[in-house]
Amino acid sequence: MNRVDSINRGVADARPLDSVEIPSLEGKVSNEEWQIRLDLAAAYRMVAYYGWDDLIFTHLSARIPGPEHHFLLNPYNLMFEEVTASSLVKVDVQGNPVDPTPFITNPAGFTIHSAIHMARDDAHAVMHLHTPAGQAVSAHNEGLLPLTQTAMLIRGDVSFHDYEGVAVDLGERERLVADLGEKNAMILRNHGTLTVGKNVGECFIRLYYLERACQAQIMALSAGEALNNPPQGSPEVTAQQGAVGLPLAANFLAWPALKRKAYRLDPSFAS
Repeated sequence: MNRVDSINRGVADARPLDSVEIPSLEGKVSNEEWQIRLDLAAAYRMVAYYGWDDLIFTHLSARIPGPEHHFLLNPYNLMFEEVTASSLVKVDVQGNPVDPTPFITNPAGFTIHSAIHMARDDAHAVMHLHTPAGQAVSAHNEGLLPLTQTAMLIRGDVSFHDYEGVAVDLGERERLVADLGEKNAMILRNHGTLTVGKNVGECFIRLYYLERACQAQIMALSAGEALNNPPQGSPEVTAQQGAVGLPLAANFLAWPALKRKAYRLDPSFAS
């Protein structure tokens, strides 16, 4: 049985959420893993808060340190607003759960995330969305345009990957990794957006910038007015500033503030 058939069978056998108990893993996993689980669960909740989720069909992941390349994915049958630190599923490089779990994972999520986690030592977090703005920009021939400061801050770090269908073919992983290269953001053409980070917070803030830039671009292009292009050379200067400033803002300012916000909104993610 191939992985897709296995997932389809798992979907058919999955139990409703109200019949599934999710025991806390706090104290049952290493403190390092628990902190990563907290961050990733908070990121899922913030994606839901910003309205970036697509029912249950996109995915955020985080690698667990160690030679095994285990990483965490969301349970396929939970809304992002329901994801908790303990419900995240730890999978191996074949996509198999490492520990017993009542949940299944998204096969497309495994294909995309396993490719990047295995290929890039610095890819400790990977996030992928299907927002309307991100999909709209992914359908533009020129991709992300340097129309706003937000776009210019991240545009130099954006790569592109051509659409090949729903990402369940493991053969796509090699091409995905090659297209990403050393960059930390990607527009999956005719599909959506993706970012990479050295940790969950850095990856999320990079995603925030990319999504905001896409949203602003669609709004600007739909306004029906002549656009003001930035002065020559300014996009390149802004890109250099973003390469330095974005990780600093993410790690020391923006992500800690967002995590506090997640606790204020609904602290159940930390269970």
